Amino acid sequence: MARPIILGNGALTVGLDESGLVHDFYFPYVGLDNLTNQRSMHHRIGVWIDQTFSWVDDGTWDTHIELDSDALVSHITMIHHELSIELQMKDFVDSDMNLFGRIITIVNNSDDKREVRLFMHQVFEISRDGRADTALYVPDGNYILDYKGRTCLLISGLDKGGQPYDQFAIGNHGIEGKAGTFVDAEDGELSGSTVEHGGVDSVLRFMQVIEPHDTTEINYWVIAGDSQQAVEHLNRAVIAQGLQGRLSSTEHFWQKWLSVGINQLHITDKNYLELTKKSLMLIKAHIDKRGGIIAGIDSSIYNYGRDYYSYVWPRDGAYAIWPLIRLGYTEEPKKFFEFCRDITNPAGYLMHKYQPDRAIGSTWHPLMHGKEKELAIQEDETAIVLFMLGEYFDISQDADFIKEMFPAFIEPAANFLCSFIDVETGLPHASYDLWEQKFSTSTYTVATVYQALLTAADFADYFKKASKAQHWRDTANMLYENRKAFVNPDTNILRKGFYFNPDSGLEFDECLDVSSFYGSFMFGYFHKDPPILSATIEAVETVLTGENGVARYDGDDYFRVYQNSVGNPWVICTLWLAQFYIRVHKPDQAHEILHAISKTALNTGVLSEQLDPQTGRQISVSPLVWSHAEYINTILDISKIN
Repeated sequence: MARPIILGNGALTVGLDESGLVHDFYFPYVGLDNLTNQRSMHHRIGVWIDQTFSWVDDGTWDTHIELDSDALVSHITMIHHELSIELQMKDFVDSDMNLFGRIITIVNNSDDKREVRLFMHQVFEISRDGRADTALYVPDGNYILDYKGRTCLLISGLDKGGQPYDQFAIGNHGIEGKAGTFVDAEDGELSGSTVEHGGVDSVLRFMQVIEPHDTTEINYWVIAGDSQQAVEHLNRAVIAQGLQGRLSSTEHFWQKWLSVGINQLHITDKNYLELTKKSLMLIKAHIDKRGGIIAGIDSSIYNYGRDYYSYVWPRDGAYAIWPLIRLGYTEEPKKFFEFCRDITNPAGYLMHKYQPDRAIGSTWHPLMHGKEKELAIQEDETAIVLFMLGEYFDISQDADFIKEMFPAFIEPAANFLCSFIDVETGLPHASYDLWEQKFSTSTYTVATVYQALLTAADFADYFKKASKAQHWRDTANMLYENRKAFVNPDTNILRKGFYFNPDSGLEFDECLDVSSFYGSFMFGYFHKDPPILSATIEAVETVLTGENGVARYDGDDYFRVYQNSVGNPWVICTLWLAQFYIRVHKPDQAHEILHAISKTALNTGVLSEQLDPQTGRQISVSPLVWSHAEYINTILDISKIN
């Protein structure tokens, strides 16, 4: 599972697979409405030459995929040695219009003049279950229109001389026993069928005669919009400006956007700079222009489970914008905070996860625990957003924005955190933990709540709201005074947490969890207890840390590769260890971790969620935005001491 290439502009997002083929096509929201049949089919590219046909993913092509370090533009090389033919592609999603473009250079590596036929196949699934879509040829504009309701996709292309494709075909895909119109290409000719409905696909053919050891160029594009008139308007602009002109404009956009953060990275080790820039762009590609930040748009996980990661977790979003805040970006954090403001429950809390259109996301958290009604929340998600507002203000000093957020989010969130406390323990009531699995009062969650309340109190002081500041700070201090409930007195190691049972009292969870340690040192919850932190980090290093990184907790079975292991290493957990080493002035150990994580990245810079404990290969969703955010944060931390 992986998407080595993610291209996007905040509305149109395209994921390319390991063969360089379109496998994800999200529009009009990042991560919502994947218009490809992602579970079973990708778009295809075929070549007919010397009476031989080959699809580029049939195992006979050598494919190499790269991503620019200064622009979200992919470079893909596909070579067929026996056919002496090569395809070189530059792919991008336009920064200003909803356009996916591929500039394809065909290289004739033989000593003979040859006729080459390039076939570009596209299979969209706009409506549910591949029904009710329409694809038709539009002669006036010489393009294919694939549409359903308010979603319209225009497919077209030109060669270097401005000539369009010479053949096309439209047909059915995935219904009534039909494989798809792509099969029509395999004899080198297309039928010219002009319309079909239901489950549909289409193919364009570009025929070129190429001299020995010469090249030619094909420009291919897909435009997305909400009406035929809208996509036609953009199509005329693309033809007038040329696809290369649109690429140049997009490259300039990314270079300008990157410059904001790169100006803060001038002391970064050059060995890490390229991956840092790619991580920044990958985070940006997952940010919807309306504020939602998607955890991961790799739809391939849908083949292995019940759902995918194309949701906005408030927690993941908050961690994703942390490095952007530190690097001086303001637009993306503000829109994310506004997103959180708009989705906040009137009682002051955030739910499990959301769609980027602000609708509630799927969940596996019940509203009952035993016989008791409970909120299906992870309290840390509310707390971390509140904390991150403090980080934003510390760097931006944007008092006007914080003034707007105070009554709309800060005050209700802080009041909720203060109210969601069990009087018997003086600590937060149980909710689901960071990993979304256990219903308890976890060490990590309480650490975030503690620091979030201190952040809210500082805001209240700033706006001269003394009574609120006092209340929120007093509550934070109460949580701090009761922190020893999270320490095993026999080992001095931090517990995962506890569950308060009204009938039997505290039921402790002694599981060793790296988040307990991370939350405690990052948010200052045990800052006056060095022996406890020392004992816990020693246990983390001994039990959870292996050759290829740090597992989440002892016994983690999520995608576990080897049943006798504590669990797979997670990139974010491994980088948390590096961040701790930086704080305690052990830069050599931190550099070792950074170097090891960097080696796990794909050529395109993509980092995954998990790693194989023995081989270090990527496992689960890839890219995972949170992994990239922690990588940049670690780079920023270590830059301070170099």
